Amino acid sequence: MRNTALPRVGLALAGGGPLGAIYEIGALCALDEALLGLDLNALDGYVGVSAGGFIAAGLANGMTPRQLCAAFIENAGPPDDVIPPTLFARPAWGEFARRFATLPRLALQAAAQYALEGRDLLPAVERLGRGLPTGLFSNAPLEAQMRRVLSAPGRSDDFRRLRRKLVLVATDLDSGQSAPFGQPGLDHVPISRAIAASAALPGLFPPVAIDGRSYVDGALQKTLHARVLLDMGLDLLLCLNPLVPFDARRGRHRVGARGRIPRLVDGGLPVVLSQTFRTLIHSRLELGLKGYERSHPQVDILLFEPDQRDPEMFLANTFGYKQRRALAEHAYQQTRADLRSRRSTLRSTLARHGLRLDDAVLDDPHRRLIHHARPAARPAVQALQRLDEVLDDLERALR
Repeated sequence: MRNTALPRVGLALAGGGPLGAIYEIGALCALDEALLGLDLNALDGYVGVSAGGFIAAGLANGMTPRQLCAAFIENAGPPDDVIPPTLFARPAWGEFARRFATLPRLALQAAAQYALEGRDLLPAVERLGRGLPTGLFSNAPLEAQMRRVLSAPGRSDDFRRLRRKLVLVATDLDSGQSAPFGQPGLDHVPISRAIAASAALPGLFPPVAIDGRSYVDGALQKTLHARVLLDMGLDLLLCLNPLVPFDARRGRHRVGARGRIPRLVDGGLPVVLSQTFRTLIHSRLELGLKGYERSHPQVDILLFEPDQRDPEMFLANTFGYKQRRALAEHAYQQTRADLRSRRSTLRSTLARHGLRLDDAVLDDPHRRLIHHARPAARPAVQALQRLDEVLDDLERALR
């Protein structure tokens, strides 16, 4: 019989770039306040992918969700803890220099190949492609800052010295296989280095070299990589996924501040590519969760993600300081609304593990993540939102 006094709880965080980190920090702050009996710094295991990696590493090292919010959203707290979004947008000058230095040699080889192979231009152009940079932005600043963050007293940049299980997943570029840093055989790699490897999205960041191999973003293989925690014998797994496709049929889609468009295709290539990427990521997540339910039926899995009808997280500029605060507040409030709309079903699930919802916290209309991030909704709007949440909760309970 399950011991509800000491539930084994794990946390799986998906990726999503700076926007994903903003959503996950806001959502974690809401969960931390609303789930009584749950200590997000004392879970049995953490797994992070891409942007979820540095959040998982911070939690496993004792940084609370509010401390992560101060460090990444508000640029406050100890200077060594601050993680400004500009860390993700510094040009990879070293990669540019190394690649461009090879262009004269490649040009000579391409000319010789063009002359010898019957004037077929395509192979020669392909050879010149080797001189293109593998990423636009450097991952070295993020790695260096995370090394400073994890070197503070009471923290560690060494997987083996942590009190809690931490796994950060990257992808081995040469084999296409997942690389779970923190697992035996890969736990000697510094956590800060593993964070950089897990977040090295191809095209944006160069691959990260570790022990003679090249590693890129862990999301190439799977969205969550939760199995490494499920195999530990968990009772409850909390999952956060920040990237969902937008349902334009049920929500309003805005572009910029000047107008609205009725269809996503009218937003042009960036919007179409974003929707395509999110749809692929989310379909993989759904398949993965169904597989987890079959392979680990004894584990309760709770997924938290943005509402697909909500355009705020879909059309967001994550590098503006003011908008970053507003988006974190939005994620915080949206997660609180999600908890209220699932209140009936969540109560029974959480009770099996000795946890419960704090109704006073959830129903407090004045609670904020960041003071003055945005004005509170008018009372009439709040009442309609609460009615919608109650109806959603009732519908789920009846199902």
